[in-house]
Order: sequence, then structure tokens, then C-alpha cells
Amino acid sequence: MTKDKSELKIKAIENGTVIDHITANKSLHILKILGLPDEETRNVTIAMNVSSNEIGSKDILKIENRELDPSELNQIALIAPKATINIIRNFEPIKKDKIILPDRITSIIKCTNPKCITNYENEPITPLFNVINKYPPVVRCHYCEKLIKTEDIDKQFE
Repeated sequence: MTKDKSELKIKAIENGTVIDHITANKSLHILKILGLPDEETRNVTIAMNVSSNEIGSKDILKIENRELDPSELNQIALIAPKATINIIRNFEPIKKDKIILPDRITSIIKCTNPKCITNYENEPITPLFNVINKYPPVVRCHYCEKLIKTEDIDKQFE
């Protein structure tokens, strides 16, 4: 059997999470959200700007020995709303889901309005946003009603 040298293979993981169909060049934002790399996570594989028939170009993350919780998925949905999550056990995908942006987001981003009550240091109010548009993500601050668009969301993770 001959190998096709034009095809790059990424090593399979035994257990963990594969995040596929990440918007191109957003995988580093997701690593930041997840606090990776860290001391407990042994292997994280990143593929950036990979060709995709569905979305043209995408990123892929493989995180060994870690399954993401719902709050982490909500955060990822804000950055990569078309991503898919694959849970891997014993080298086999046991669960595959599309990320779904919830109707309300808390604590993930800050309001961009400097006069919003959530930005006052002496007011311990957790940011809360209502999702206005799921793709591309647009949210509205619950308190001051400021619209926050995708580019403003992206800037908070840079």
C-alpha cells in the first residue's frame, strides 16, 4: 500500500475531545477560553486553516483526556458557532454534537459600553447577554442594551 504524500494525518486520540469545524484562525481563542495548555492536559493538537468542503477553511483541536462541560461549550459557541464536538473513548467517537449557542450568555464576555453597570468595579454584577443572532453571533447586554457584534466578541479573546 502506498501513502498519498499530499494528505496529512493527525494522530488519533484514545480519550478526549475533538473540536472540528472551528472558524479558521479561531482555535487559539478557544485554547485561551479553555485555559490550555495546562499542567493536567498532556496533549493538545491544533490544525489551522485546513481545507473544508463545508466551510472552505477550518481549524481542528484535539484535546486528550478532557471532555468539555456545557459552560465551556457555550463559550466555544460564541467564537465558533458552526463547530462540532466529538467525544472520543478508546479511539472511537461515542458522541458527536453541533455546538448550539444558548439564548443567554453569562460571564463569558464583557459589555463594550464603558458606562454599563457591569463595568463598574464597585458593582459586583455579572455580565448577562441575550443572543440576538446565532450566526454570526450578535448579543445584546441585558443591562444597557448595547449590541455586541462578532468582531467585538473576537477582540475580547485576543
